[in-house]
Amino acid sequence: MDRPVTAMPVIDCHHHVWVHARRPHQWPTPQARGALERDFTVADLAHAMREAGVDGTALMQSLNDIEETEEFLDIARATPWIRGVVGWAPLDSPAETEAALDMFAARGPLVGIRHLMRVGGVAGFLQRYEVMQSLALIARAGLVFETVPTTPEQFAQAFATARRFPDMPYVINHLGRPPVPEKGWEPWAGLIRQAASLPNMSIKLSAGIALIQDWAWSPEDLRPYVAHVIDCFGPGRVMVASNWPVVLVASSYADVWRGMRELIAPHTPDEQRLMLGANAARIYKLGDGR
Repeated sequence: MDRPVTAMPVIDCHHHVWVHARRPHQWPTPQARGALERDFTVADLAHAMREAGVDGTALMQSLNDIEETEEFLDIARATPWIRGVVGWAPLDSPAETEAALDMFAARGPLVGIRHLMRVGGVAGFLQRYEVMQSLALIARAGLVFETVPTTPEQFAQAFATARRFPDMPYVINHLGRPPVPEKGWEPWAGLIRQAASLPNMSIKLSAGIALIQDWAWSPEDLRPYVAHVIDCFGPGRVMVASNWPVVLVASSYADVWRGMRELIAPHTPDEQRLMLGANAARIYKLGDGR
């Protein structure tokens, strides 16, 4: 007999924390600035997690900044429910990336590296020779690599990288920015099909700032896009995540989790278990807490 889905561990594999005065972020709209230009701490999230029935998390870099990753690793070591950190490394310098990975490994539970492709705006960044050398180091270390592709060109870079490093797990963030506000479909749907054809690619069911700034949170609006993603990737390569606190621009943490559970409810309990936490634990090699 299937266990109740509610009895299974739930992992939020994408959230942030920050002290605004220490590392200010740049937000694209007055609405986002009004919601996000303050401190968000693990204590804030812990209360929200209890309400939403979330058991553990992966803490995600929010700036292309080594010092932020160092701080996050320290936070994770002191917070048992943060089971891993996805940080940042200077990919355009293989020597600096190697030094950073060594330092991170000694400091805390690093499980992956993410690069914000919108920062710097360098076309073909991931295919630069020195960046590929750094990606080889990440692959050799057994870490996940992830990006937030929102344009066909960024998706093309992601596809080329995943093909070049087939043993490196590659995670697409935030559903690849589906055209929800525009009520569109292509080219996003075709790009998702291409992504799913690469066996080392997985994807997060979450909403990034590029979507939230133009749209009021609605599970019904997301339903066809989530269904397409799960149909393409299968339940074994899809992870539910919050993108807290960014998602607070449009909704609450509890409502986001409630909505995501509704969207995956048509699937079997075992498939829901995969998407709610088991996939994240496997892909990121998350521990059970320290």
